[in-house]
Amino acid sequence: MGGPRTLSVDCGGGGIKANVLDAAGTAHARAVRVPTPYPLPPELFVETIAEIADGLPPADRATVGMPGMLRHGVVVHTPHYVTRSGPRSRVDPDLVASWTNLNMREALSSRLQVPTVVVNDAELHGAGVVAGSGVELVLTLGTGLGSALFDGGRLAPHLEWSRAPIRRGTTYDEYIGEPERRRLGNALWSRRVVSVVDGLRPVFHWDRLYLGGGNSRAVSASAVNRLGDDVVVVPNSAALIGGARVWDLPDAG
Repeated sequence: MGGPRTLSVDCGGGGIKANVLDAAGTAHARAVRVPTPYPLPPELFVETIAEIADGLPPADRATVGMPGMLRHGVVVHTPHYVTRSGPRSRVDPDLVASWTNLNMREALSSRLQVPTVVVNDAELHGAGVVAGSGVELVLTLGTGLGSALFDGGRLAPHLEWSRAPIRRGTTYDEYIGEPERRRLGNALWSRRVVSVVDGLRPVFHWDRLYLGGGNSRAVSASAVNRLGDDVVVVPNSAALIGGARVWDLPDAG
């Protein structure tokens, strides 16, 4: 009944959330959230996910979304997990070395003993919301800025837009991330969201843009009205649903 069950794990800079869902994206337990531990070597990351899985119903497969650039389940770069105490703290060179070129898909598949897909966390979110028609861009607002691009439901190679400069050397992460939202307040920060969307529109010429992530709910109503009919604000819960749906994407895994 319901097809294969998926352990869906959404890993962020501040927390790791998980649940088990059927093929339709229906949850079969109450979602679990734990704070992201720091410092976070890969071994602790894997064990943290395994401990969460032990407290949830059995699953036939697993999907894990994490910050940074991944190619075919291999970590090219991750921004938060190489720091000593979390986002924007000092980078630990030993952690950089341990995370770089790590086959996280292989490590998790071995530990969880189920087939596993590992993607960028914005890609996980996108899998839960895209319609599979036209060019669809997903931007996630949280610790920083995440992004994922889909064309006809096919996931494009990941680009770390969050690390690109937007103003006087300030990156998108720094310009629109959680520290700036707290400093500015939601109203002024929401103006920055509109500015970012307006700036990216002529770059992508999307058919639909989805704004998600934990801070999507903080975008003011007036800002949402200014974004246009081709922009949709979606709930952060879509990420866990994406864990089940990512397996249906072309070339998943």
